[in-house]
Amino acid sequence: MGILAWIVLGFIAGLLAKFIMPGRQGGGLIVTTLLGIVGAFAGGWIGTQLGWGDISGFDMRSLGLAVLGAVVILFIYGLVSKGR
Repeated sequence: MGILAWIVLGFIAGLLAKFIMPGRQGGGLIVTTLLGIVGAFAGGWIGTQLGWGDISGFDMRSLGLAVLGAVVILFIYGLVSKGR
């Protein structure tokens, strides 16, 4: 996937993760996109380790893995930023 596709996938995954996660998370559009991109990478790694495949294109499986990774990253971000 190209860099623009990663940004779009990351943005969508970040928005969906923020919608799924309960509570109020800080961060604006840029933080949401960055967390989504990191989550997409994390979701791809988790999916590869579990034998579910990886994020190789823009399809529902890739989006699901990206959202799963973004939820995990958003949870960790919430734990780290809660002390501030």
